[in-house]
Amino acid sequence: MARPKSSGSSAGEAGSVALLFCGFLVVSLFVYGRVLQGPFVSDDLHYVRDNVYIHELSLENVVDILDPTGGAAVAVVNYTPIHLLLHAVMWKLFGTSTLGHHVANVVLHALASALLFPLLVRSRIPRMAAFFGASWFLLHPANVEAVAWISQLKSSSALVLSLASLLWFARRPALATLLFGLALFAKPTAAFVLPVAAVFAWCAADPARGARALLPPRRWLLVAVLVLATYAAIEFSAHQRSGAADAVLYDTPFVLIRTVMALAVRYLVMAGTSYGVSAFHEPEPVHSPFDLWWLAALPAAVFVAWRLLTGIRARRNEVAYWVWALVSFAPVSQVFPFLYPMADRYLYFIMPGLIGVALLMGRDVFSQLVDEGSAEKVRRALMGAGAGMLVFFAWHSGERAAIWRNPVFILDDAASHYPNGVSAHLQRAQRSAQLGDVDTAVENIRGAVARGYLRFQQLDADPALAPIRKHAKFRAVVSEIAARRIAMFHVKENPTQLELRTVARAYVARGEMSEAIAVLERALEVGGPTDEATREEIAELRKYQHHF
Repeated sequence: MARPKSSGSSAGEAGSVALLFCGFLVVSLFVYGRVLQGPFVSDDLHYVRDNVYIHELSLENVVDILDPTGGAAVAVVNYTPIHLLLHAVMWKLFGTSTLGHHVANVVLHALASALLFPLLVRSRIPRMAAFFGASWFLLHPANVEAVAWISQLKSSSALVLSLASLLWFARRPALATLLFGLALFAKPTAAFVLPVAAVFAWCAADPARGARALLPPRRWLLVAVLVLATYAAIEFSAHQRSGAADAVLYDTPFVLIRTVMALAVRYLVMAGTSYGVSAFHEPEPVHSPFDLWWLAALPAAVFVAWRLLTGIRARRNEVAYWVWALVSFAPVSQVFPFLYPMADRYLYFIMPGLIGVALLMGRDVFSQLVDEGSAEKVRRALMGAGAGMLVFFAWHSGERAAIWRNPVFILDDAASHYPNGVSAHLQRAQRSAQLGDVDTAVENIRGAVARGYLRFQQLDADPALAPIRKHAKFRAVVSEIAARRIAMFHVKENPTQLELRTVARAYVARGEMSEAIAVLERALEVGGPTDEATREEIAELRKYQHHF
């Protein structure tokens, strides 16, 4: 990165960011206008709408949110206290009115896009190109999921904190380290900041003159490393409770390697064109060595390795952006498999790295291949093409945002892109249930279960499945799913009140009322924010037992 700027130029940089943020915010509110009144959907329900830990900013709830082993961390299967505290503030301000929650996400996204601009400029990218890169990130359709989905406040807030940390690491390492820690506590993906900051500093140092002025003091690098190591240990423990880390989606190491590399190419194509964006991605594992995505990954991997090696030799800033993209991809690469192996929102942290790489490579190619006489014409042509692409992205993002107005639209989108996925199976089950075709409905529910779907409560609450809800075959499949959830519960140590209530509902779904009451009584002994609701459930179940 460039040398630290004077206070005057720093003020100028802050003014540019503020002005850019205002412009980006206006554009974002227009692009996302059709989702601003959209309801809580999917993960929003347990992160926000039904999350008792954020509904009151009491001392007890704040302490629980900050506790790595507390019920709040267990409820969301991650230790992200900043994320939950932000939601608590949003709930205090807006309650169940989703408009404020949506606007908060849009504001943070516009701020993240604006903060990307000075970082690109400091990497010696021309200002107009840096503006284009920041605008690309602002308008990219893949980012709609991270902005339109209320519970993804963790992504937008973590990226804002991460970018601010990178901007301050060389000049204010103490502040940067604090921002880095806060970013981690918003979303673990912010871990990319530390290696990227280190590579930026390494690239800025001049070994010929022994210049080390841009390197943060070693003590702050050490503090940042300790913060990351401590957080990683806490987060691993919290995430283990979900059982997600036990998923096995790939037959052999070769299938895993092919799948990881194929996913990387899918993300590259999506980042460069927006082709392939979808709700709830479910690409199949790459079993065949002739899969086109996997074959495309081979030359792509050679190219990345070549750019990295040549960049390391020359100490180019491009290396830092490659590290940014690669480190951000690593947690979602399926090296540790989980149910949905790909998502638009996973690009939210990867894309800024890819934008930096593309702009730096483009700058080098332009300077090497375009002569001075034709430079202005080429520059204008590139600006025209870029402006056209941004207009397309703005339109496409607006269309994608409209999908998030309704959970049915989201499932339709997922099913249209992945006809063998969970969403498609559930849609076919709903349609069959409406026609009274129990066998086909149950067959499709089992198809969803085979792909990892275990939400028995959602099946029992879905109004589209009401016509077959009491049928023996439907009750049997719900009972089987509930049994799997009960089995998962029994391997957990020190269950929280919310976990106990979930397993009690699994017993209810199986018609095992005595077991459900026993578990709920245990939940009362454990204690928590839902004591009163737990007592009411016990009373209802006892009335039911007495009636029958």
